[in-house]
This record gives sequence, structure tokens and C-alpha cells, in this order.
Amino acid sequence: MNTVKHLKDLNLQPLRKRQFLYGIKSYIPAMVLSSLLGTYLDLLFIGKQLYFFPNRPFPAVFSINILFTLVGLPTLMVVIIKLMQMRSKWKRVLFIVFIGLGMAALEKKAEELGFFVHSKQWNHLYTLIGYCLFLLVVFRFHQWINEKRL
Repeated sequence: MNTVKHLKDLNLQPLRKRQFLYGIKSYIPAMVLSSLLGTYLDLLFIGKQLYFFPNRPFPAVFSINILFTLVGLPTLMVVIIKLMQMRSKWKRVLFIVFIGLGMAALEKKAEELGFFVHSKQWNHLYTLIGYCLFLLVVFRFHQWINEKRL
């Protein structure tokens, strides 16, 4: 009982909410958009037979890799948006190009590992340009949504 009274006398500040959980709310619209866009684009390109996913969760149900479009892509977008917010406008452009190049390289590695199969018509330049546009659209959407909230 004496220690309880002693702790009250310390005049401690209450603990603040966890910044991560509180801050993640502003990223949810961008996460949803990235998931929807990623799913739609995968369905479009698979429908055009430009690529397919031989190893994917629930292959009898989904022709796309839902693990990537529903979990991986939105999670990556939070990290990428946070990193983009810390950069100036021109460094963002370079960062987007760097990410696009990285995704093209990862795509080639995923093919070697059997996660991806592209048709003969596919050019990895499509990946570079596609991811650059994708990142730009999702980032600008994130900025626009969060300007409206302020």
C-alpha cells in the first residue's frame, strides 16, 4: 500500500498510444488501392497470357498469387511510402526508378525459383515502367487522401 502511494507521488506522464498502430491508419487507403490495383493488373496480364504463377496459394481457386497482392504488396507500400516521404521530390523520382529496377531484377529471380513464368512476348522493361507508374499513382493517392484529412 505504501508503494502505491509512492508511485502516485512520482507524477509520471501516461503512456502515449503506440505510434505505429496510430500512424498506420493513414496508410490504409493506399494499402487497399495497391492491393486492388495489383490484383486487377495480375488478372489482366494472366488473362492476356503474358505470365502466370505456377506456385501460388489455392491454385484451384485463384489464378493469381493472392498472398502477394493481399499481404505482400500492401505491406511493401507502407514501407515504400514512408521512405518516399523522407525524400525530396527529385530523390523520390530516383527512388521510384530504383524500386522499379529492383522489382525487375526480383522478377527475374522469381522466374528462376519457379514462382513466375512469363510468355515470350514479355519484356522486363514492362516491369520497370509498370512499377514506376504503380508507385507514383499509389504515392500520389496517399498524399491526396491525407491532404483531405488535414
